[in-house]
This record gives sequence, C-alpha cells and structure tokens, in this order.
Amino acid sequence: MKKMLFVFTALLAALVFCSVGSAQNSPITKTPPAQKDFELNSVLMECTFMLEGRTAQGQQTLGTGFIMGRPIPNQSDRGRYVLITAAHVLDGMAGDTALLHLRRKIDENKFEHVPYQIAIRSNGQPLWTKNPNADVAVMYIQIPNEIVIPILPTTLLADDKTLSDFQVHPGDELECLGYPLGSASNDAGFPILRSGRVASYPLLPTATTKTFLLDVRVFKGNSGGPVYLWDSNRLYHGSIHFGTVGFIMGLVSQEELVPQVTVGPYDQSVHQLQLDLAVVIHANLIKQTIDMLPAPQ
Repeated sequence: MKKMLFVFTALLAALVFCSVGSAQNSPITKTPPAQKDFELNSVLMECTFMLEGRTAQGQQTLGTGFIMGRPIPNQSDRGRYVLITAAHVLDGMAGDTALLHLRRKIDENKFEHVPYQIAIRSNGQPLWTKNPNADVAVMYIQIPNEIVIPILPTTLLADDKTLSDFQVHPGDELECLGYPLGSASNDAGFPILRSGRVASYPLLPTATTKTFLLDVRVFKGNSGGPVYLWDSNRLYHGSIHFGTVGFIMGLVSQEELVPQVTVGPYDQSVHQLQLDLAVVIHANLIKQTIDMLPAPQ
C-alpha cells in the first residue's frame, strides 16, 4: 500500500498516486491521503522512460513514454497504470515486445537502470489504443513490484478550459522531457529536460488545431515525451493568481523539417532542414485516447 498525495497547483487540484507496480490487471492502491510538497519537474522525471525496439529491418528504434494513473470509476483510491507515447513510436517497432527502460530506487537520491520487457502486441495485433486523428498511443501496462513510480493522474492533462482559464498563449515557456538520439541525463536513465516557448497561434480549439509548435530543438528519440507548464503567479480569468500552476500540455510528435532541394548540373538532391521546432500534440487528444481504453477495473 502506498500514499496518495494531494497536489494543489493554483486553482487546479489533482491527485498523485505513489504506488508500486502490480500485475497488468491489478489496480494501483493507496493508503489514506497525506500532504506533501509537489514539484512537477521532478515528478515527471520519475515517470518518464525510454522505449526501445527493433524495426522490421532489425535496426534499433527509440522513443519516449510517460506513465500516468487512470482512476477506477467510483473508487477514488484505485487506478491503473497507463503508458502514453507517440503512436509512430510503437508503430515503428516490429515484434510483440519492446524494452521500457525503468529505474529502481536504491535510496533517497540513488537509482539504478532496469530494462524491462513489455508486451506491445499479441499474435501480431497491437495492444495499444491509437487516436484515429492524432499521433497518440496509450495502453495499460504492468510494472514490476520492486519499481516505485509517482503516478500522476490523468486529470493533469490540460483541456480547452484549462488553457483558456490560465490564458496559455504564444510566448509561454514550457518544458519537455525526452531522450534525443537515445541520450539520457545520467546512467540511471533519467530523461533530458529542455524548455522553449509556444511558437504558434491559435491554440484553441484543440479539436481543430490538434497540434502547436514549441521553440525547442528535438531529435529522433524525443517522440512521445511529455510537454508541460510549471509556472507561478499566472493570469487566471484576467487577474494574477499568486501560486504555482502545473499541468501537462501535450506530447512531442516530431521535429519540424523543411525539404531543401539542391539542383546541380547533372543531378539534384533533397535535404531535410531542421527548424529547431517541435510539433506537440495537445493533451486534450491524449485524454480522448485514454477515454477510448476499456474502463479500468
């Protein structure tokens, strides 16, 4: 049994489950609630992981995934682990399994890398649920009993009302986590944090825009990583709300590239020019994809 922590981020309150993983069909459980300081950067670091697989040609392919907790209906103290990533990350992995690079906590500030094989297909059929209109894939997973992950609830996925209430706009600085070209921040396998500003307009409605641009350089391996806002003293309905605000804005889908054609006297070549921009899928589409999963039991 693990503690459930109340997270108060400005006027956005959410539950955080601190739980040890259990069998895939077993729920996350907790003890009565307890108060604890909350810092979204660190918590997301602890629930973001590298995904590794092989293409049909046998080449290594990498991506980023993060884990959240989906509450069981009418049971405030129970939920299920949900792995969230970009759909093309799993689509590009051949076979029925992939490696999820987890971490085991040794003591307060020491972790060790734990590669863990997860099922992504059964008899060739995907076990994940894909959004038909966005590059998002989600699936319930099992976590080894010895792995402790601070599970963020899906209520931290920002919808249109959240973006409107907190007046998220171009120029806002966001953070993102991932594994560019398979690089990690240390031997334990924690992701690398980068930050950039919202670089496109409009953001709403998310059902129409679906994506936005973030002024940050990403690479292959960043796909599927969480993009989030962690700020203080933000505008809220036209007034300044003094306090900390945090929510997940979306996930990295791809880097923005522009084809550059070079024409010579006898041939021509096409190169992809990096614009140092990330294409981010709105969190509301992640939430819609999770809602497509069978209800957790």
